[in-house]
Amino acid sequence: MAEMIKIGMLGIVGVLLAAQFKSNKPEYSMLIGFGISILIFSFSVGQVEAVLSQFTLLEKYLGGAKGYLSILIKVIGITYICEFSAGICKDAGFGALSDQIEIIGKLSVIFAGLPVLFAVIEQIHGMA
Repeated sequence: MAEMIKIGMLGIVGVLLAAQFKSNKPEYSMLIGFGISILIFSFSVGQVEAVLSQFTLLEKYLGGAKGYLSILIKVIGITYICEFSAGICKDAGFGALSDQIEIIGKLSVIFAGLPVLFAVIEQIHGMA
């Protein structure tokens, strides 16, 4: 909880600081926003490491289905990276590039999830 308050305050201070430069030096405003984004993203990477350590405990209970957990982790990583990258592009005024990143992210998630779809189809086919 305390960490989220710190991150929230960092974001608010970054926005207020960037707003000061927006009218006179918009390039500084963009750089401040980018820097704050990188700081928050680096914090989230630390949090991801903690979550991954919990996933190792979960792997013990999954047995032979460990592959599905790795697919879940890949999909989560893809979505976070795409959302972060697209947000930065959108803030910088490159909406078209942002949209392309989101499309590639969605296609990557679909591609990463295909093994799960094939496993479900095999299960259904095996029951018939």
